[in-house]
Amino acid sequence: MPALLEVRHLRVEFPTRRGTLVALDDVSFEIAPGEVLGVVGESGAGKSLTGSAIIGLLPPPGRIASGEILLEGQRIDRLPPEALRRVRGRRIGAVFQDPLTSLNPLYTVGRQLVETIRAHLPLTERQARERAIGLLRDTGIPAPEARIDQYPHQFSGGMRQRVVIALALAAEPRLVVADEPTTALDVSVQAQIITLLKRVCREHGAAVMLVTHDMGVIAETCDRVAVMYAGRMVEVGPVREVIHRCAHPYTRGLMGSIPAMDEDRDRLLQIDGAMPRLDAIPGGCAFHPRCPRAVDECRRDRPELRPAAATDAACWRPLSEGADA
Repeated sequence: MPALLEVRHLRVEFPTRRGTLVALDDVSFEIAPGEVLGVVGESGAGKSLTGSAIIGLLPPPGRIASGEILLEGQRIDRLPPEALRRVRGRRIGAVFQDPLTSLNPLYTVGRQLVETIRAHLPLTERQARERAIGLLRDTGIPAPEARIDQYPHQFSGGMRQRVVIALALAAEPRLVVADEPTTALDVSVQAQIITLLKRVCREHGAAVMLVTHDMGVIAETCDRVAVMYAGRMVEVGPVREVIHRCAHPYTRGLMGSIPAMDEDRDRLLQIDGAMPRLDAIPGGCAFHPRCPRAVDECRRDRPELRPAAATDAACWRPLSEGADA
């Protein structure tokens, strides 16, 4: 099955007075139709920036310096702003961390849904309103016929996030980019939102790029996982393999920091050090200053993604199954 989204050798730069900062460096991945790809890593790894580049909303002065982004075979990274706006609403939906940044507090949720639907679909006002009510019902909003005329401040945080998901799905997009959609929500509401996102995307046949730092959300939601570090992909593979048989020491550190309910231990594993600043990314493997397995080759040469056990890992000394892992 051909990929729905292809990202090839993406490089994002931020020009500054002190030089050019490279925020994403040679990032490549793809998402198949109906697939949920989780993108995970520490804050500053480049997860949200990757999503912003795909939907054409890079914060200025950020720019795509090289690489390609293809949606259903069409290159979208060089489209004019107006053409990209039509793609963003019609073929790509977006769900952000804080729903209040996506909703206009001065308009009812119904008006915002109807305007979005009519901007991308050839429907009358009445048809668009009926579709908006159906979307609110599909996303779990009770009494949608009444609540469609309410304002965002009249909804709870979880309900606002459901409205944002309804907005993202308004024009039946082929791809949904969800950037930390559950971070600000209670755990019980998180589970509802994740279940909702999986269900509506399955029913609508959309692919999902789920950006998060929560490995519990990744384990519960995704088909595959891409682990990022310092603007690069360091490991990609099926979710079960990445969680239980990871090959990159950084991924191992992420997994080791999660409390296990079936283990009795006094301390969690930790990754010493911190993510490097954009103006101080080390040569070779960017993770080598924090890696307990680093050798001279790691400090000298930058590894590319290559098969390692059950996943693809950018590592000169990947963890082997058994004692190492």
